[in-house]
Amino acid sequence: MSKQPVLKKLHVRRDDVVVVISGKEKGKSGKVLTAHPKTGRIVVEGVAIVTKHQKPRSQNAPGGIIHKESTIAASKVMLLCGTCGKATRNAHKFLGDGTKVRVCKKCGAAFDH
Repeated sequence: MSKQPVLKKLHVRRDDVVVVISGKEKGKSGKVLTAHPKTGRIVVEGVAIVTKHQKPRSQNAPGGIIHKESTIAASKVMLLCGTCGKATRNAHKFLGDGTKVRVCKKCGAAFDH
């Protein structure tokens, strides 16, 4: 009997604005570019920049030193509320038409529309 991988559910999604709450990048904020639920890691714009030395692969793709974003643990970030401007956890609420949305714990504003 093979073991199925456990899919984790992340509290952030792609295009959410988040703020880093721990680590050497603490205090930086940016937009989530990609989310990887299997590993529990995300890529945030402008956070965890790494230097990669890349060889030229073809004449069109030159080599050199490339700076790009690396993944960080999703547990190190909190959602940034657009209404109150604070880092917050998210709650879930059902709207009148039955759709489930994420809302700010501090001010009650909805994250998804």
